[in-house]
Amino acid sequence: MARGQQKLQSQAKAAEKAAKAKKQQGHNANTQKKAAQQALVFSCAVCKAQMPDPKTYKQHFENKHPKNEMPPELLSA
Repeated sequence: MARGQQKLQSQAKAAEKAAKAKKQQGHNANTQKKAAQQALVFSCAVCKAQMPDPKTYKQHFENKHPKNEMPPELLSA
């Protein structure tokens, strides 16, 4: 087991290596936000909330807008 200064050096080296590997992958908050935004393809006709699939959209509409008429794209789904 490493102790003291050797342990700190080892941790710093490992953290630097991990940061370098993460940077090489190209994953950062901005690219993740863009990818998440592209996955949200359905938009609620009433409140403009975005959903990833028609099932979620239908559940949202039934729960949040029960008095409103169901949109035609959800009736066929």
